[in-house]
Amino acid sequence: MSYFNSIAFQGLASETRRTRRNILERFRTEHGDKQSALLKREHINGMFAKKAGKRFAARNWLKTVRALMQFAVAENLLAADPTAGVKNLSGKTDGFRTWDEANIAAFQARHPIGTKERLAFELLLNTLQRRSDVVRMGRQHVRNTPDGPVIDVAQQKTGTKLVIPIVPELQTALDATPSGHLAFLTTAFGRPFTAPGFTNWFRQACNQAGIPLGTSAHGLRKAGCRRLAEAGCSVNVIAALSGHKSQQEVARYTIAADQERMARLGVDMLVAETKKRTGSVNPVGGFDKKAK
Repeated sequence: MSYFNSIAFQGLASETRRTRRNILERFRTEHGDKQSALLKREHINGMFAKKAGKRFAARNWLKTVRALMQFAVAENLLAADPTAGVKNLSGKTDGFRTWDEANIAAFQARHPIGTKERLAFELLLNTLQRRSDVVRMGRQHVRNTPDGPVIDVAQQKTGTKLVIPIVPELQTALDATPSGHLAFLTTAFGRPFTAPGFTNWFRQACNQAGIPLGTSAHGLRKAGCRRLAEAGCSVNVIAALSGHKSQQEVARYTIAADQERMARLGVDMLVAETKKRTGSVNPVGGFDKKAK
């Protein structure tokens, strides 16, 4: 298919190319015997409606098919884009579920330091990187600096280059899990994981720890951001570690910060400031102007 060799397709991130290729291969299997010139908006609407029950998959399907149709129009293979006017589902969702502290503790209890599962967990939680970046990390990316060891990361999706300090928990896991390969994490055959293969393997580790479905590897990236937010880190600090490009992106990841804990922290700061300014504070709730 000429679309796969196009600049538009080749310019996509590798994981996006893989996903779209799979979608289009299924589309070709289902409809490859039909005349593309007869494909109309009502046909696209019908196909899309059948997929609407799975929101994320439906959105990806329409975006992928639309890109193909727009390419066909640009190459004069179609007179008009049959996806034009087909409205996609809203992207306003909570996304991947953030791991809470109970789930984190359960995984750590089931997979102790020294296991490959625990190393994968610590890499995800403490580097704040995507699975596609974690599976490529290895000893060659570790560098010692005057301030301590770091991992040099070039994000596969965005190309962003990051320097991630190695926290003690991650260093302990790295030291306890030796690897004779370039990648920290490898399959049972000693090969680097693909991103989908890693997802399936890590899901099995989650099942063993009793982690509910829907709590994925990507949710640990969100949990790491949540922990930073709860520690009082600014959006800029969090983005410096996660590699996010905008405050809106970081906000989506930190929305799950422990609201009660953050609220109590705010009240404690307010009480301390009031006491400093007035010399007294009523612990019941009202503020006195000065101590009696």
